[in-house]
Amino acid sequence: QVQLVESGGGLVQPGGSLRLSCAASTNIFSIYNMGWYRQAPGKQRELVAHITTGGSTYYADSVKGRFTISRDNNKSTVFLQMNSLKPEDTAVYYCNGGRGVAGPYAYWGQGTQVTVSS
Repeated sequence: QVQLVESGGGLVQPGGSLRLSCAASTNIFSIYNMGWYRQAPGKQRELVAHITTGGSTYYADSVKGRFTISRDNNKSTVFLQMNSLKPEDTAVYYCNGGRGVAGPYAYWGQGTQVTVSS
């Protein structure tokens, strides 16, 4: 069983930045596609960003130009750099990964809270 452990969430003012990390307990991380999802109170979980094994990326329109997903296969870690944060970015952010052509994949992290508020 692969474990995904997120870190880096917290409270930030509007316009600020946070960097989320997700470390995977597998030595075959390089063959996993990875994604970040978020779920705000009363809303469905939504895909925020996605990165393939080859490094191709996808972003939801709501975060395009502000968020950047990246991966370090040597450290079995995926990152989400979040800039110009808005109150509507407030949510629990989940890391997701696994094999397959499209997410969501088999493995989920426990989630990390991001709160954007003044």
